[in-house]
Amino acid sequence: MKNMTEADYEKTLIEQFLAEDVDGGDITTDSIIDKQDKSEAVIVAKEDGVIAGHRLARGVFCALDPDIIYDERKSDGSFVRTGDTVVRISGKTRAILSGERTALNILQRLSGAATITRRFVDQIAGTKAKILDTRKTTPGMRVLEKYAVRMGGGDNHRINLNDMALIKENHITAAGSIQKAVQRVRKAFPDRPVEVEVRNMEELEQALGEPVDRIMLDNWSTEDMKKGVARVNGRVELEASGNMSLERVREVAETGVDLISVGSITHSYKSLDLSLLIV
Repeated sequence: MKNMTEADYEKTLIEQFLAEDVDGGDITTDSIIDKQDKSEAVIVAKEDGVIAGHRLARGVFCALDPDIIYDERKSDGSFVRTGDTVVRISGKTRAILSGERTALNILQRLSGAATITRRFVDQIAGTKAKILDTRKTTPGMRVLEKYAVRMGGGDNHRINLNDMALIKENHITAAGSIQKAVQRVRKAFPDRPVEVEVRNMEELEQALGEPVDRIMLDNWSTEDMKKGVARVNGRVELEASGNMSLERVREVAETGVDLISVGSITHSYKSLDLSLLIV
């Protein structure tokens, strides 16, 4: 995506998605439906959740019928309840039926990620903490899934490895120490933000002695996080990470950490149940 505009990137994705499902034609629809037939259809929520993915879904239908009308009734980021109409579509019947599955796959998956993100965000309401995603994303879907996280009220961590330096356990082992790892990154990329993952209070002390922008408390107990927050006392951002669940995230937020990264919102989410019906 580095040398592509956002519009070109989305166009390429839509072409790939449609090629997967419609390459060679839709023999069922093309046999039954006349080319000039037109219809109206609705996409309806079959469970409560948060919507995300309209732009790509619209692009799917428009690729099959440039004159199609895609009328959003619930915009991205909106909460929907069972039975709500999410979008109303008007245009060539062939385009609606041939694009149905691809468009629904996009909306259902991204809405699923947005929905679980919103649940985590709601769980920590009233605290200063923010929910972050991770790079644990579906290959080829990272930009879309991270967009869905934002629609659910979360924030994005790194999009890719070039965005910031995150010095993890294996980097520290290979470098020989936290100090050496930080020094090498600062020398090579002085303008990039640097985060260091620490496993215990001893490593936290080492990280505090270096010019870092953020420290990750990886797999710390809640009690140890409280001690870490007190020790840092606002000198640097603290991120909690590791085995975050809806049941635990509130108590983690209440330790006073600034950020909580949650891998499951992009690697273990359930698609939101949506249905398209000709009306």
